[in-house]
Amino acid sequence: MIDDIVKMSKKGQLVVPKDIREKEHFKPSDKFIAIPIKDGVIFKKIEIDLEKEYGELKDKVQERFEEEDLSEDEVKKAIEWARGN
Repeated sequence: MIDDIVKMSKKGQLVVPKDIREKEHFKPSDKFIAIPIKDGVIFKKIEIDLEKEYGELKDKVQERFEEEDLSEDEVKKAIEWARGN
């Protein structure tokens, strides 16, 4: 258990002990969410497919524009407004 103690680097990085990485099949590209708790932080591995998430969001936005019967010009103005231009 003492081997599982980790120290934070000057850059704020923590290293997951090798035995845990192997057991959990962690890879360098894996993503984690940091969850603050009363006496520390829990790191939870998450699976996220950004292309899928973007596609679903794009489809929802398109549906909403069609429901509202917005013109292409109105959509362009909304984008400019959202970008702060």
